Amino acid sequence: MRNTGPKCRQCRREGTKLFLKGAKCFTSKCPITRRPFPPGVHGPSQTRVKLTGFGTQLREKQKAKRLYGLMERQFSNYVAKAAGTAGNTGEMLQQL
Repeated sequence: MRNTGPKCRQCRREGTKLFLKGAKCFTSKCPITRRPFPPGVHGPSQTRVKLTGFGTQLREKQKAKRLYGLMERQFSNYVAKAAGTAGNTGEMLQQL
């Protein structure tokens, strides 16, 4: 099912601007600049623990999926296609 939720919440979860709202991300009204903490009930008050290696990989994967607006199966198909071609997998993934 397609993600139809708040776009700025996704940016705040990732901690970077994903430019999902277009021009609003370039203004001072962008929620990532107003509230630079993750969304949720425990967002600003909770101290963040250091992510593990798996956690950082998962965040990067989620960021790439959200940036291109893909679902998990679409993304995994693109990764499999990029891995099957010759060359750097990351660069091939961006080209696809």
